[in-house]
Amino acid sequence: MFLKRKSQLHTIIELRVAAIVIQVLLILFVYLGLHYQLQLLPLFSIVALEIVFTLVSYFCYRKDKVAGQYAVFAQIFADILFLSLLLYFSGGATNAFVSLLLIPIAIAAVTLTPVMLVSTTLAAILSYSVLLWLLPMNMMHGNMQGHFIAMWINFLFSSIVVAFVVGNMARAINKRELAIAAFREEQLKQEKIISLGVASAQVTHQLATPIATVQLLADELSEDYPEDKAVSEMQQQLKRCQKNLQEFRQLALDLKEQTTQQMSCQDIIEEIQQHIGINYPDIHSVLICEQSAGEIADKDQPSPEQAAVIADVTLLPAILNLVNNGVRATKANNSDTIELKSLYQKGLWQFSIRDFGAGFTLSKLAELGVEPVSSEQGLGMAVFLSHASLERLGAKLELTNHIDGGALVTLSLPLAHPGAYST
Repeated sequence: MFLKRKSQLHTIIELRVAAIVIQVLLILFVYLGLHYQLQLLPLFSIVALEIVFTLVSYFCYRKDKVAGQYAVFAQIFADILFLSLLLYFSGGATNAFVSLLLIPIAIAAVTLTPVMLVSTTLAAILSYSVLLWLLPMNMMHGNMQGHFIAMWINFLFSSIVVAFVVGNMARAINKRELAIAAFREEQLKQEKIISLGVASAQVTHQLATPIATVQLLADELSEDYPEDKAVSEMQQQLKRCQKNLQEFRQLALDLKEQTTQQMSCQDIIEEIQQHIGINYPDIHSVLICEQSAGEIADKDQPSPEQAAVIADVTLLPAILNLVNNGVRATKANNSDTIELKSLYQKGLWQFSIRDFGAGFTLSKLAELGVEPVSSEQGLGMAVFLSHASLERLGAKLELTNHIDGGALVTLSLPLAHPGAYST
């Protein structure tokens, strides 16, 4: 919970080593210093068993292996067993150190799940109860019986309080730590997005002046060479650059004002197919449109022709970035097909892009969308920006490898409320 599970188990082993040293010193002090008659053979036999168990545990988990919670639970349960045996041969429930049975409960409260915590608490209570039950009858004279019962009730109450209070505090602190970690991760991602936006704005501003200068030169050349095809083509490309710059300025303005609107899912699909047809005429796109059976019978569910999502100016470019990545991956694998799939299900529009490339590596899957990463096909930056844009609109982006090969990118967007559709 607070530490890595590997660290938790190693910490428990270290605590047991310290406990073994203290146990040996206490046995020797009570026997030699206080001259109490102790059963040395059983006590040292239990200590020896503890040492063997600790050594075995250390050698089993000394390597870089992440120990599961069941391993931690086994260690804590073993501590309860060893402590119970030591108490049994040194006075049982009358031993002043019987309250040490609360320590495994406290450790379990901050390391184990609630079910395992309850099991640990019951084991400690059962141990104390057995120790009390096995006390000789000659010790129950006078008011001692009531005293021992009161001690048992006190231990029972203390165990429940430690398990409940410490367990709840540990889960609350862990939940807060996870929330803080998620917030920091999101903040770092937003800082990267902002830095990319600032850099893009600076580049756009710096390009505006030279493009305008080249446009003037192109106009002069067109006056001198009105029939020249190269000059005409240059003017068209310059106009395209100016149009893109203007669209970028409008995009920045719309993002600043957080302008959103309804966009038809069919229009988005048509834009994607048109984009592929114009920019990648050698790529064959296969469109599959589906609707789940449960949604077909739902009268409140819009038809595919009416289905729309709430979008801003970044939605379509974000999807087109993913499509471009799929096309590049397909081409890199000497294929000419990309598969698009549209599905309306449970109030969501799911749009999938499957390429026929080499697919994602495990390391790439862990990084894509979380931070910009380098890629031969330019996947990292586009996916990072697309993920940020879709996340802002309440959409989810899932990156996986298709079972039949290639990468599969699936985005899920909530459909606009059916009552908002125009008939």
